[in-house]
Amino acid sequence: MDPIKFGTDGWRGMIARDFTFENVRRAAQAIADYIKDEQIKNGRKKGPLSGPMVVGYDRRFQSDAFAREIAQVLEANHLNPALMAESLPTPAVSYLTRKLGGVGVMVTASHNPPSYNGLKIKIDGRAALEDVTRGVESWVDRSTPVRAPEIKVKSYRDQYLGYLKGRVDTGKIKGKLKRPIVVDYMHGAASGLMADLLPSKHLVEIRAKHDPLFGGVHPEPIEQYLGALSDAVKEHKAMIGLALDGDADRFGLVDENGRYLTPCQVFPMLCLYLIEHKKFHGKIVQSVSLGYMAERIAKDKGLPFEQLPVGFKHVAERLAQGDAVIAGEESGGYAWKGGIAERDGLLTALVFLEMCTTLGKTPSQIWKDVETRYGASVYKRIDYRIHRPIADKAVWTAKLIKKLPKKILNTPIKDLIQTDGLKIVLEDGHWLLMRPSGTEPLMRVYAESDKAERTQGLLDAAKKWVAPSLAH
Repeated sequence: MDPIKFGTDGWRGMIARDFTFENVRRAAQAIADYIKDEQIKNGRKKGPLSGPMVVGYDRRFQSDAFAREIAQVLEANHLNPALMAESLPTPAVSYLTRKLGGVGVMVTASHNPPSYNGLKIKIDGRAALEDVTRGVESWVDRSTPVRAPEIKVKSYRDQYLGYLKGRVDTGKIKGKLKRPIVVDYMHGAASGLMADLLPSKHLVEIRAKHDPLFGGVHPEPIEQYLGALSDAVKEHKAMIGLALDGDADRFGLVDENGRYLTPCQVFPMLCLYLIEHKKFHGKIVQSVSLGYMAERIAKDKGLPFEQLPVGFKHVAERLAQGDAVIAGEESGGYAWKGGIAERDGLLTALVFLEMCTTLGKTPSQIWKDVETRYGASVYKRIDYRIHRPIADKAVWTAKLIKKLPKKILNTPIKDLIQTDGLKIVLEDGHWLLMRPSGTEPLMRVYAESDKAERTQGLLDAAKKWVAPSLAH
């Protein structure tokens, strides 16, 4: 039988090869067995595993059918599931687990190519931690999946929209809108929701129709897939372009000139607004693959700062524990205190609209202010295919450190951070991160400096060091 393994953010597989109805039922039964075992251990007391379950799905090929199968298995195991009546973003499932006190299962492959699907487990408003996913994996194939013929189907659309409206004053935003805004759904699960949140003659929605092939691109809100958004912003002379990934937990930003702003620019803009205009005070946490600007802001404001391994669940845990007030990751996920500890693309989009209308500035003007105060940021990431997955990152990192020179691009190395792969920080603050994937044959290389040619130089240096592992 095919193994079912949960990675950084869920279990994924290629549709009809790995992600099949049979394997989905196996995963659902393992989830059910794990929950029932935990309930028995805890005497069925109140807690995050005791409430009703919610099963959601995105707009990928057969996602609704896969979700129905999961709900049938959970119902047969007497876990009181409800299947969502419509496709909604992953953060909607996360929110409902906090509100209802149960477990959520979301059928989605997020930003991955259309040939993939997957599932995520949500508990207490955020992604299930590794002790839960490992526990689920341990139950795979220990019992035969069973299915109930009938399940409960329920609409949660209004509840999720109510949560978003409770966090951002959409009426105030609408009243201050003077120019068009463009929202790019990338054919994903959030399609049409902004029109309910912010009904306005200024709202332009693109790539909203249901298309399991996502218009021929990956539903990932990064520069190479946002040409349609950039064109629409320029065509409509819009104030801002907002992009959401396939399950709408990630966010991408295009300014009024159609220029893509990287997460290393987006996150400091968000941090500064929350600190200076929302009066947030506390620790800022980010993934190690994010840039240096948030750390500079934290130092300037006298706030603690921490870098954590890649994966939003790591920074989310700091939020959930009350140890942080703002969290971000390089792949476009952001969250802050006051709601669930979960990234939410729609919520981030609303806050950027609030930011622009409150400050009376466009995204490029806001970024210029940040850049003037804290320096320039030119960030780039390249993913290389390697021969095979690297099983032991620590061993790989130790070998790489032995290869390093004392200087890179004539600048001394200041620090080596081994939180997740190897992050090399130079004396001038510029940095380079080499991070092998633990589940895929990929080497991810990231760099940030104040000039495009220097950032490329850092990436070129990294390629020389990792070249022996690259696939040809």
